[in-house]
Amino acid sequence: MLGDDAELTAAVLAAQDGDETAFRTVYRTVQPRLLGYVRTLVGDPDAEDVASEAWLQIARDLDRFTGDADRFRGWAARIARNRALDHIRMRGRRPAIGGDETELTGKPAESDTAGEAMEALATDHTLSLIARLPQDQAEAVVLRVVVGLDAKTAAETLGKRPGAVRTAAHRGLKRLAELLGQDPESAGGLDGMPPQREPRGRAVTSASVTHMRARTQKDL
Repeated sequence: MLGDDAELTAAVLAAQDGDETAFRTVYRTVQPRLLGYVRTLVGDPDAEDVASEAWLQIARDLDRFTGDADRFRGWAARIARNRALDHIRMRGRRPAIGGDETELTGKPAESDTAGEAMEALATDHTLSLIARLPQDQAEAVVLRVVVGLDAKTAAETLGKRPGAVRTAAHRGLKRLAELLGQDPESAGGLDGMPPQREPRGRAVTSASVTHMRARTQKDL
């Protein structure tokens, strides 16, 4: 492992030993991309609350985790997905965000490759476009490109075969390129991760999560 992956792995191991500073490092590293994933599932208004619930579970169950940075990202994504699906079941359905992507089916995109779409995936606006995709494609695209999971780990998160995830991601990227080609707001300035938003309402901050983790450790 090199660079960020090695640092994240080391931070996870230290956090498991009770190092709250290390846990804050884990939170700051993983949260922006995890929040982007949750947004594609539940919509922007509820995403921070759902992500906060996921972090409470991550803090509570961290001692049970084994593995490196890649496995941690996948583990955290599974927890976030479960919390998001619980939220959707309580609310009744996945939110409709933006228009219906079927209206673009068959229309030529300005680009016949997914490269431009991949460069734009981490922005708030493009995440809202991803949320227009069928759910299997939206999840595959975000897990593979935004969260950074390999096909095997993404498949484990979704309970599918790696080949199915690769296919869904490929189809999703092609359709996203089509959506980007039809959307004037997507032109320019779409590279790079958006700044992490401050939690609102009952959303949990990294400091409160580490406090919850310390309390949970004592309870164990």
